[in-house]
Amino acid sequence: MEKDQAANPTQGRFLKSYQVRRAYSDEIQRPPAVAGVAEAIDIHCHADQGHQDPLALAKHATLNGMGGILFKSIAGDGRSADTVKELREALHRWANGEKLAPIRCEAGYVVRGASGPSLHETREQIAAGAVAVWMPVAMHANTLSKVGGRKVWWDSTASRHQLTPPLPWEEALKVGHYLLDPRGNLQPEIRDIIRFVADAGKSFFFGHATHPEIFAMAEEVEKIGFQRAVVDHPFSPFVDLSVEQMQQFATAGIYLNFTYDEISPLLGVDPFKMYQAIRAVGVERAILSSDAGEPLFPNSVEAMRLIRAYMRAYGLSDGEVRRVSVVNPALILGAA
Repeated sequence: MEKDQAANPTQGRFLKSYQVRRAYSDEIQRPPAVAGVAEAIDIHCHADQGHQDPLALAKHATLNGMGGILFKSIAGDGRSADTVKELREALHRWANGEKLAPIRCEAGYVVRGASGPSLHETREQIAAGAVAVWMPVAMHANTLSKVGGRKVWWDSTASRHQLTPPLPWEEALKVGHYLLDPRGNLQPEIRDIIRFVADAGKSFFFGHATHPEIFAMAEEVEKIGFQRAVVDHPFSPFVDLSVEQMQQFATAGIYLNFTYDEISPLLGVDPFKMYQAIRAVGVERAILSSDAGEPLFPNSVEAMRLIRAYMRAYGLSDGEVRRVSVVNPALILGAA
């Protein structure tokens, strides 16, 4: 039978992986304790319906000395900020009983639903306690055109379990979100949201935007000198930036948030390429996070251990790992 080369790592990746796994050593792991996550702040964590339990995760992170979690999504009936506030109170009660210092838990706001980005809603979400704003993700036309979605997101008569295939671009534009006007300029509402988030001292994530949208938002961010803007998972097919483009954004003062999702078996990005990209961008503008929560991923604490270990094994120093997983994320949370 002929060997399927596409299903196997390249010779270079295979060789490099054995070089680093033989050379790298770390603290001995003693499950369920997790060594190697001290002070880490995960700025891209999912605890949505059917994902990891947020309180159990926060306790696990506290027990293992992490610094904080920013919940991009969290299950609950109301606003994420209200749900995270309840989580924080429960965590503090537990931590007091255990005589532990609880991690910092914060809420993000992700634009969802059919209505799209709204300055009014952004104001209300931040007033409620959200510390970060994500432009459309699952409901972005880019996402719907690449992987489809749950039809109930735009058709209330559909079942939650009804999944669509990737939609043709024109159909995706009709039901999903796009941030540019017909002339290719950033919509005034998006420009106003960026400026409001900057003035409020919060953080702004570009979501699953296309390249023209990313560059338009980056231009606005650079114009106003906004220093807390983030491009998530730049290797993901949703974003798919070249290293040269990553460098452009870093030069404009934008952070690149590299995630465990990208190097997981589901996406399969070569960790060495991620390391090389961080070197090219510079640790001053790079962040490591989990983007974990779904059942096919490790929990976010373990995902943070893994991505930190990979980057350390491939060449980041202890100080550089701390910069990209503690110091820079703290700046995004406004905690430094």
